Amino acid sequence: MTAIIKTTQLTKKYGGQTAVDNLNMTVKQGQIYGFLGQNGAGKTTTIRMLLGLIKPTHGDIEMFGEQLYAKQKEILRRVGSIVEFSGFYENLTARENLLINARLMGVHKKNAIEEALEIVGLQHEPDKLVGKFSLGMKQRLGIARAIFHHPELLVLDEPTNGLDPIGIKEIRNLIKSLAEERKITILISSHILSEVEQLADHIGIIHHGKLLEEISFAEVRRRNRKFLEFQVSNDNKAAMLLEQHFAITDYEVHDGGIIRVYSHMGSQGKINKMLVDHQIEVTKIALSEDGLEDYFIQLIGGGKVD
Repeated sequence: MTAIIKTTQLTKKYGGQTAVDNLNMTVKQGQIYGFLGQNGAGKTTTIRMLLGLIKPTHGDIEMFGEQLYAKQKEILRRVGSIVEFSGFYENLTARENLLINARLMGVHKKNAIEEALEIVGLQHEPDKLVGKFSLGMKQRLGIARAIFHHPELLVLDEPTNGLDPIGIKEIRNLIKSLAEERKITILISSHILSEVEQLADHIGIIHHGKLLEEISFAEVRRRNRKFLEFQVSNDNKAAMLLEQHFAITDYEVHDGGIIRVYSHMGSQGKINKMLVDHQIEVTKIALSEDGLEDYFIQLIGGGKVD
């Protein structure tokens, strides 16, 4: 899979403070990549470097296989973005705002504005002034501005920040449709774990400017599934009995006579009785309670994940 974004030892310092510290990130074509971290972790600074808004102290950025600062103008024509709040002229309509941006960006394609407004669901508000838009409508208009030139990459910095539950759901569904139907690669930053979980298929976790881990969400979920854990005197025989008596196939055998069963939650008493009846000593039974939030809190060293 082609890398759309690749950073190498990307670093940004402000005086004696390091905002982003030797960050090595890879976003591949077709991904919704969740850039996850607490407020102040370095997400926005990283995004501003990716978009050429600020220059790194040192390190490299490649986008679409090219050095960003060697071909910045050409590369950024292929990128759409929302960074922090999307500013608009509130005394103009959505279409009038987009028309100004189209002229500034040199977008002359016929119906580009109407198509973008339809994609984000604002086609029925042609005469409404932006000053009368809800925050969610303004965010959708921001996405319309980010996509009306048909970018290959969309970079969204905290796109659901400040929205009510209905607005969050609308933006979430819109982002999913852009990835699935328009085949746009999307980098989305957030400090809200539950939102990233519902959107991203791959994540990077940043803390105090350092990228702690890049991992698929499928692997995160696999690592953090709940399980019943039994410590037994004969793990081979116990595994065979689990299959025979309970049709259990989703289990793992670990060192020290440990068997983890990823199904049949609440059946530990019955399983224990069956094992004991077959002369297998059970020295420990435990139910894992860790979830995704516990995983991230542990990863960042005990800090709070919103």
